[in-house]
Amino acid sequence: MEPSHPPERLDLSITTPAGPVTATVEVSTGFVPVTQIVPLLRRLGQQAQALEQQRTTATGQRISCAKGCAACCRMLIPVSVPEAFALRDMIATLPESRRTAIRRALADTTAHLEQVGLLAQLRQVAETDRPITDDLMEPVNRAYYALKLPCPFLENEACSIYEDRPAACRELLVTSPADWCQDMVNKPVRAIPVPLRVSTILGLLWSDLSGSPPRLIPLPLALDWAERHATDNRAGWKARDLLDKALDTIWRFLSGQSAR
Repeated sequence: MEPSHPPERLDLSITTPAGPVTATVEVSTGFVPVTQIVPLLRRLGQQAQALEQQRTTATGQRISCAKGCAACCRMLIPVSVPEAFALRDMIATLPESRRTAIRRALADTTAHLEQVGLLAQLRQVAETDRPITDDLMEPVNRAYYALKLPCPFLENEACSIYEDRPAACRELLVTSPADWCQDMVNKPVRAIPVPLRVSTILGLLWSDLSGSPPRLIPLPLALDWAERHATDNRAGWKARDLLDKALDTIWRFLSGQSAR
């Protein structure tokens, strides 16, 4: 039996367009699933977003988003593969009554999507091995938004998985009037910049790890997708290698942003 080694302690500092973000992490010497990296990237993303909020309010603008303002919870939310697996793992820890309620809400949502003829398109988005451009997604996003279908995790106009919500939900903050979000087609909202787009970074990371094109899964299908692909969420990466790949992906994302 090989002797166990203590985790490696690292201090991270990353310069984003909104300012520097930092984190101290302990990295094990063993193998871990890709979900291990999700909390760290969420933490870095939230730090960067907080800095961007400070920059926005310093100019005299006000963030309109508040609890109970749930128009954005009727948009089509993209979820990266690591986030889909993390969502599955989180739901598995809930009491049976909560798991049953969530599955019922997801079933009701997918039934409605099938009834209006949108489910097949969303499944194609989740399963395709080809990159999907923003232009291809635009009509799907508009069709979904037109339904005004509440997120299956929305309860009493509040997120029931707030601490574990996808990165895309965390990153949408607006300075336009809150009631504009009820009609985003005719009243384009003013969203603040996202200095570290975590869902995109996690999607790119999974693409590198799996050798497949970047994939973003519609949130109503994420749990089902993660369960059907559960074997991919194995402890298959050395923790330090996974961290290094994640940091490299962040660097490539930020380099691409600055080059625009």
